[in-house]
Amino acid sequence: MDWTNLILLALLTLGIVSNNPAVSISVGLLLMIRLLHVERIFPFLEQYGLQVGIIILTIGVLAPVASGRIQPEAMGQAFLHWQSLLAIAVGIFVAYLGGRGAALMASNPLIVTGLLIGTILGVAFFRGVPVGPLIAAGIMSVLLSGLPK
Repeated sequence: MDWTNLILLALLTLGIVSNNPAVSISVGLLLMIRLLHVERIFPFLEQYGLQVGIIILTIGVLAPVASGRIQPEAMGQAFLHWQSLLAIAVGIFVAYLGGRGAALMASNPLIVTGLLIGTILGVAFFRGVPVGPLIAAGIMSVLLSGLPK
C-alpha cells in the first residue's frame, strides 16, 4: 500500500472516530476512486470540485427561499433589525474572504496543504464544516498582503 492510501485511511479513521460523516464520506469516496483505479476523475475533481461544492452549498442556503419557507416580507424585515444588518455585513465580509481565498488557493499549493490539514482537524475534532479552506485562505490572503487600501 502506498503512502497516499495510508494517509487517506488515517483520515477515514479520524472521520469515523470523531463521528464526522462529512470527512468519512469524502475520504471514503476518494479512497474508493484510488482503489478502483479510476484516477482520471481526479483532474475533474481538482478543477471543478470546489465550484460544484459551492453550487451545492448555495442551493442548500437558498432552498428555504425557493420552497417558500422564507417569505419575501421576512427578507425585507432583515434590513430593519440590527442583528440582520450585522449578519448582512458579516456575509459580505465572508464572501470577500472567500474570493480572496479562492485566488490564493489557485496560486499557492503549499498554503493549500496547511489549510486542508487544519480544516480536516477542525472538522474532525471541533465539529466544523469543511468550508473552512476557502475562508481560511481568504484570511491568509489578508494576513499575507493586508487589506485593500
